[in-house]
Amino acid sequence: MIGVPRPRAISVHSLALLALLAVAPGIALAQGSSAGIPENTRAASYGSGWECERGYRELNGACAAVKVPANAYPTNTSYGRGWQCDRGYREDNNTCAAIEVPANAYLNSSGAGWECERGYREVNGACAAVKVPANAYPTNSPYGRVWGCNRGYREVDGACVAVEVPANAHLADSSSGFGWDCERGYRAVGKACVAVKVPENGYFDDASYGRGWKCYRGYQATGEACVALKVPKNAHIGYSGNDWDCDRPYRKQQNGCVLP
Repeated sequence: MIGVPRPRAISVHSLALLALLAVAPGIALAQGSSAGIPENTRAASYGSGWECERGYRELNGACAAVKVPANAYPTNTSYGRGWQCDRGYREDNNTCAAIEVPANAYLNSSGAGWECERGYREVNGACAAVKVPANAYPTNSPYGRVWGCNRGYREVDGACVAVEVPANAHLADSSSGFGWDCERGYRAVGKACVAVKVPENGYFDDASYGRGWKCYRGYQATGEACVALKVPKNAHIGYSGNDWDCDRPYRKQQNGCVLP
């Protein structure tokens, strides 16, 4: 008896493809077609369409190879040269030339230049040692003075001179002023620290301006004393605490409050 060939089983993927062709017979063909798409392309990262592969860039509807010089790498960008020099090299007439790092210098963070080591500064393309005076330290600043005075010293005519701290004072952290600040309860008068005389009903104020003291609430500074406020009728002690204001709708007139 001649056997009848058994029908071959159809896979799930084949059935899905047949169903797709039945619904939209042109889709599969379009996906497999390369008509109109240039070589060296790939699917676009965003949206639909295509983009050039790495090492190529779009030129007149095609993907042309980027000519990357030695010691460089392709950037795969649509702008600029399409390549960038490796670290330690810089662009020079469409080539990448090695950066010559002078003695006592190092490549900077970008790798496209160099900076001098601490204690040196750039002078005519080289790194010259900074001359640091006594009682000072190098700051490695690329501009201005490249050294600073140690604590307790300050710059005077290119040298670091010791700060003379008077009695009842201490060294200041700021580079301005005398280089020292008075202790609490004292204030600078010339180059000395004089004790602040706080009157009765007053308290010490460490502001750099004024008397050095303020009156308590309800008192007003009169000369070198704190005098109790005389609050007239229809008035109250004001916001500052050292003067009075009229109650509404009264208005201040000389030493009293009157209706407008």
